[in-house]
Amino acid sequence: MDTSNQNIIHLQGIGSQKVEVLEKEINVVSCQDMLYYFPYRYKDQRKSYRVDKIREINIEMSYVQLKGRILRYSRSLNYPRLSGIFDDGTGTIELVWFNSINWVPKYYKIDEEYYVYGKLRFFRGKYISIVNPQIKTECKFCEGVTRMQGIYRTTAKMKKASLDSNTISQIMRQILEYTKEPLSETLPTGIIDKCKLISLDEAIHNIHFPKSDNLLEQAQYRLKFEELFYVQLANLLNPNRRKKQLDGFCFSKVGENFHFLKNNLPFELTHAQERVFNEIRQDMNTGKQMNRLVQGDVGSGKTVVALLSILTAIDNGFQGAIMVPTEILATQHYETISHLLEGSTVKVALLTGSTKNKVREEMLPKVKSGDIQILIGTHALIEDSVEFSNLGLVVVDEQHRFGVTQRAKLWDKNSTPPHVLVMTATPIPRTMAMTVYGDLNISTIDELPPGRKPIRTYHIYDEKRNKMYEYVREQLKIGKQVYIVYPLIEENEKIDLINLQEGFRAVSKVFPEYSISKVHGQMKPEEKNQEMQKFVSGETQVMVSTTVIEVGIDVKNASVIIIENAERFGLSQLHQLRGRVGRGTEQAVCILITNYELSKEAQKRINVMTKTNNGFEVAEEDLKLRGPGSIIGTKQSGFAPKKLRIANVSKDVNILIRARNFVYEILNADPALKDPRCNLLKQQLHKWNTKYQTQWARIS
Repeated sequence: MDTSNQNIIHLQGIGSQKVEVLEKEINVVSCQDMLYYFPYRYKDQRKSYRVDKIREINIEMSYVQLKGRILRYSRSLNYPRLSGIFDDGTGTIELVWFNSINWVPKYYKIDEEYYVYGKLRFFRGKYISIVNPQIKTECKFCEGVTRMQGIYRTTAKMKKASLDSNTISQIMRQILEYTKEPLSETLPTGIIDKCKLISLDEAIHNIHFPKSDNLLEQAQYRLKFEELFYVQLANLLNPNRRKKQLDGFCFSKVGENFHFLKNNLPFELTHAQERVFNEIRQDMNTGKQMNRLVQGDVGSGKTVVALLSILTAIDNGFQGAIMVPTEILATQHYETISHLLEGSTVKVALLTGSTKNKVREEMLPKVKSGDIQILIGTHALIEDSVEFSNLGLVVVDEQHRFGVTQRAKLWDKNSTPPHVLVMTATPIPRTMAMTVYGDLNISTIDELPPGRKPIRTYHIYDEKRNKMYEYVREQLKIGKQVYIVYPLIEENEKIDLINLQEGFRAVSKVFPEYSISKVHGQMKPEEKNQEMQKFVSGETQVMVSTTVIEVGIDVKNASVIIIENAERFGLSQLHQLRGRVGRGTEQAVCILITNYELSKEAQKRINVMTKTNNGFEVAEEDLKLRGPGSIIGTKQSGFAPKKLRIANVSKDVNILIRARNFVYEILNADPALKDPRCNLLKQQLHKWNTKYQTQWARIS
């Protein structure tokens, strides 16, 4: 059987319904696609644990096998639940079933010896049960080639079509048994030899049916290397081609507008700001279109660097545009920039969805004529009615908030592509930058202005709420402002969370003498902006909100942010919310409130938040916890396959660097892969790009 072309419908037991489900759910059509659907973990039944030693087991690896007897069964009277007490001679553990509760006691007899396998359920560090365990007799366990079984991810639709993990495993075995010839190599022989990689055929066999721990490890290394090699080859090859095509404006002059701002800034630029501006300046002086991303923590001074870059464009006879995701942020940018340029000849305008028609009618001709040199706004900037005289530089702030199409529309406002500067306060992990962003130029402002104090982050449980309110009252008494953020805005019977509506009522009772703003995503834009503006101006002292304040509000007087049900937020989101405070020179505090019952993942996120304020450290930890598939999306700038199949760019850094070095070696010798010896690379690259839909999501 030629597994590269054979459709899975020809396999025994695979009908048209299963074929359709496999294609829709996991993008599998051919037998080769199937072989590249790897187990995400392994069931290791080579060792049995003792009940009295269970507490010594690493909770992260809490799937265990036990050998013993079922002493008795008991049923719940209120709902379908069967409980069994399992004894191995050293202690007992509870087995729990919610399905097949009539069948289980008939099949698994009391006081007979069984092997039990399943995941331990822990409560406050103690095991409580194994839910829906797998049970087998000793003789049945002896059957089969290996006791190390791959477990495959399945969806609800797959299970409904009888495509559970065991069925997937049977399909894999069938394909490998039918494949008489060894699988064709996908990597050049030279790389295989230099890296001492096992063959693809041996790797595929052992990734699905490991013969030993050592062979499984070698199989994983080989397949991770292959995946990261082709991700980076595609990533590095395409920018080389594109850069040859994109000519841009050359900004060779640094004139009076730049010097006006530089000489009148009320503060000194940090070394990091100076360095990043020089990197931008060099890009804009090459005659090639700049495509640079500036990343820096909240408050690191990205806006000033962007403004200096725009003034350089103006000094060379061009206009600049700044697009931001929210009206309140656009207004703040407009006010900040107008203040910084007060006394200069530069004309700045603000355009948002709330701009009055009369103001818009007066503004747009001035933008078209070039009279307005800096236009700041929201997505209103990409409307067809907005025409520029000579747009030279586009700045997109909080770029992950915009879709690729929105950014591209702004980029198309000029016949010759303007320079593009995208900014984010969500730092990109180093390993993600290497893999996903390839040769995209990335500048990092890794230094905060002097005088900023690190935000202190505390984790408290709900029972400490009254003590927390006392601290908040002290802050309000001395004139400070406070954010309180909630994850929900409507009641949900299935999730027992404090929501914003209840929270607003509770906070109003606790602080009746203070004015409170309420902001959430279901409000009309004008209502939301009005409430935010009240808080910005100091008219209200407390803001109760959902995550709409994650981006787009800068209140230097805010000293405290309280995040309710913090376990429900992602790590990146928690860090962004924390960045709403600490904008001034005084001490700021972030308080994370949770229930006692925290998942392992939630506890890790909370621990990271209390341990570090560094956005880059947070980003690296976020990548470790969630993996690249959850972080990368079409709304973010960059390039990536929809999901890495086996590699983890955070945990497999050494493999990543090694694969990248080989890619550089190949492209340095043959940038276009014209050498006939590169035909295998081109064939595999074509398959990679076609099958896994690699996505270019850069603005260009």
